[in-house]
Amino acid sequence: MQPSLWQLLIVAALVLILFGRGRISEMMGDVGKGIRSFKKGITEDEEPAKPAAQIEADKVKIDDPVTTKTTEKE
Repeated sequence: MQPSLWQLLIVAALVLILFGRGRISEMMGDVGKGIRSFKKGITEDEEPAKPAAQIEADKVKIDDPVTTKTTEKE
C-alpha cells in the first residue's frame, strides 16, 4: 500500500508547520556539509602518499627560485 498524493502533502505541511522553513534549510545545509566532508575524506585516502625525500625535493623547488648567471664576452 503506497501513500497517496494527498497523504504526502499533509505530511509535508505538518513538517513545515512543526520545523519551519528556516530550520529545514539549516538541516539541509548540514547534510550538504556532511556529504562534502565525506567526499573530501574519500579523495584524500585515494591519493598515494609521497616519500619524505620527494616532499623535501618539492619544497626546495618551490622555495628556491631558479637563477641563471650570464657572462658577457668582451
